[in-house]
Amino acid sequence: MKKHLFHLPEGIVYLDGNSLGPLPRAAVSEIEQTTVGEWGELLIRGWNAAGWFQQPAVLGNRIGALIGAAENSVVVGDTLSIKVYQALAAGLNMRPDRRVILSDSGNFPTDLYMAEGLIKTMGRDLELRVVAPDAVADHLDDSVAVMMLTHVNYRTGQMHDIEALTKRAHAVGAVAQWDLAHTAGAMPVDLTALGAEFAVGCTYKYLNAGPGAPAFIYVRPDIAADVDPALSGWLGHVEPFAFDPAYRPAAAVQRMRVGTPPVLQMAALSAALDIWDGVSMQDIRAASVELSELFIHEVEARCPMLTLASPRDPARRGSQVSFSFSDGYAAMQALIARGVIGDFREPDIMRFGFAPLYIDRDDVMKAVGIMAAVMNDRLWDRPEYMARKAVT
Repeated sequence: MKKHLFHLPEGIVYLDGNSLGPLPRAAVSEIEQTTVGEWGELLIRGWNAAGWFQQPAVLGNRIGALIGAAENSVVVGDTLSIKVYQALAAGLNMRPDRRVILSDSGNFPTDLYMAEGLIKTMGRDLELRVVAPDAVADHLDDSVAVMMLTHVNYRTGQMHDIEALTKRAHAVGAVAQWDLAHTAGAMPVDLTALGAEFAVGCTYKYLNAGPGAPAFIYVRPDIAADVDPALSGWLGHVEPFAFDPAYRPAAAVQRMRVGTPPVLQMAALSAALDIWDGVSMQDIRAASVELSELFIHEVEARCPMLTLASPRDPARRGSQVSFSFSDGYAAMQALIARGVIGDFREPDIMRFGFAPLYIDRDDVMKAVGIMAAVMNDRLWDRPEYMARKAVT
């Protein structure tokens, strides 16, 4: 769809945009301009003259347009872990008479880790209740303060029914918090219609803003003025340059800012978001389903030793396809060595992402041809592919 706007190495089929998106070509000049033209020439004046200070809100609104959020309800900055922590702490404070954080075993581990750490620091009798993904609705009752879920399972791509679960959470009086790390830039979502209190996500996956790119947080507008940000950072103060000794929160979602925004990463994010101008998320989703369905059909026909680990129904699957294989790590290394880049997740999951901005049917067929050779000829069964690297 917009493949020419990305730097993609010759001979590579990149099926790992669900983990790290490729480099937008325009990001190089954008970062150079920010580095040399702004930082270099303006020095500290860049905070005002180049608009660095306002970028978290400006970029937040651009991301908000992709996820159905109202104007000025999304802000960019910090890491996804920090945003998970902020949203969860705020949600718990909204339900002080309840003690359960409900999540599921398919949630990304950092979300669970942040919940565990928050429980230790809040001084309340709180419980993190982790259930099977399909059992979440059955465990939503009046003991639940916050339902904290990731929309798309990072291992299998299984997708929660975000509308039904949010409605169910609200029916029992719980706060709904969604992690959209594998949703934003991959499929349509309408946060305004959904009504969830909080959503968080990252920008380095399907939004293609680069390694270490900042996270975003959404707060439903009608509650934003009363939300306790928990991490009361300097830049979330209503008047940061008044240098008050006591914290006073900024208006609405701006109070969820914490630390100094990463100016160079925001430059990359700005260039990455330019690519989305005029793109329909419905069209992206339709193309993703078409590509993933083709991939599943061809892999199952040509690589019978691989077992589909993702939902077969595309309506229940995000923009990734996972296959299980006992030697999945080695098989993935063999694929990468031959120019098909996916990744591996324990215990036996080979993951492949489908981002139609830069992946097409020819890429899928080329990837499956290489996979068939690797799997059927056992090209993965070599010592060099068995040695584990730090990042899988």
